[in-house]
Amino acid sequence: MLCSVISRWSTTVGSAVRAQSAPVTYGLIGVCCLIFAIGPAAGLNPVHGTGEGLLAAQQTYFARWGVVPAELFSGVPRAALTPATALFVHGSWIHLLGNMLFLYVFGAMAEERLGHLEFALFYLGCGYLALLGYAAANASSTQTLVGASGSISAVLGAFLYLFPRARVTSLFPFLFFLPLRFPAWVVLPFWATLQWLAASRVATGPSVAYLAHLVGFSLGFLYAWVRYGRTTRVKTPAAAPEGENQP
Repeated sequence: MLCSVISRWSTTVGSAVRAQSAPVTYGLIGVCCLIFAIGPAAGLNPVHGTGEGLLAAQQTYFARWGVVPAELFSGVPRAALTPATALFVHGSWIHLLGNMLFLYVFGAMAEERLGHLEFALFYLGCGYLALLGYAAANASSTQTLVGASGSISAVLGAFLYLFPRARVTSLFPFLFFLPLRFPAWVVLPFWATLQWLAASRVATGPSVAYLAHLVGFSLGFLYAWVRYGRTTRVKTPAAAPEGENQP
């Protein structure tokens, strides 16, 4: 299916004390929600029809704005833009809400640290490269990749470096959703390890772009490391996020 490559998280989700000002984070959330609401995946806009007509509209929509690896490296100029447009397209309500929740929890503090303009460029650049990396590893695939998970994974990677001791409240399904508090240096590497294990088990035609998660996470961590160095790490933030589950 054209929209089958949809990213999914597997560790934390939650609420946080917000940074005082994070217009880029909130703007990205607003844009993604608006684009989803007016697109065919939400099923809210009557212009897209119903039944088979709606399904056809969804396939056309994802093929136009999502990343199709086989087309990306075919030399078509329009395809080179799709790793950017795909960051604002989501395949389902769960996909959208999971991604936006992670961006809400971790994005504000990262934006406060990086600065508004730098955070915006960081988000877009790392997201583009994460989807490009996945496409390069699956160059013959005709499946469509959509979603902001590559960018949000980069935010997680940067957050890990900048706020390693931030306390994250996590809900683990295999522990009956018992809320447990761990520092970011425990939770986020654990999440990255799960992504790596899942990616190593994926056969051809994966439904979840775990590799894009790993590329984004690595890029985000490396960027923060190179940009700030060891002397500027924030070891004890004033406000730490809390978290739970999902892409």
